[in-house]
Amino acid sequence: LVQCIFCDIVKKKTDASIIYEDDKVLAVLDIKPFNPGHTLVISKEHFENIYDIPEDIIAYLYKVVKKVAIAVKKAVNAEGINTIQSNELAGNQGIFHFHTHVIPRYFGDKLSNLGPVWESTIEARREELKEVAERIKRFI
Repeated sequence: LVQCIFCDIVKKKTDASIIYEDDKVLAVLDIKPFNPGHTLVISKEHFENIYDIPEDIIAYLYKVVKKVAIAVKKAVNAEGINTIQSNELAGNQGIFHFHTHVIPRYFGDKLSNLGPVWESTIEARREELKEVAERIKRFI
């Protein structure tokens, strides 16, 4: 089995700024955020993509996506939110463990709405992520 960074995060083998956790899903701040508050909602069980994840788990995960989106919007005063879920290489999936991005957006933030934009981000400092995570958790 290939090592999966998200499985390592779920098992607490890798550092992450966790903003929500229950028995089925984990929400963590992206280490390379588009904007502060960029969060990943991850299934705890390993499913590669949308084709593999059971319907009951994806339905539950998206209930958490909504909760996280509302909290992120409030915490960082976002003017909008993108939720993005990618599948396979051609679909711009970079980590092959089911996850959905919750990305705060602002007018003029210069983020592309289309195309492979993931590599345009830089890694955030852990202390910045911790501070943003604490702000978001207040709204969950």
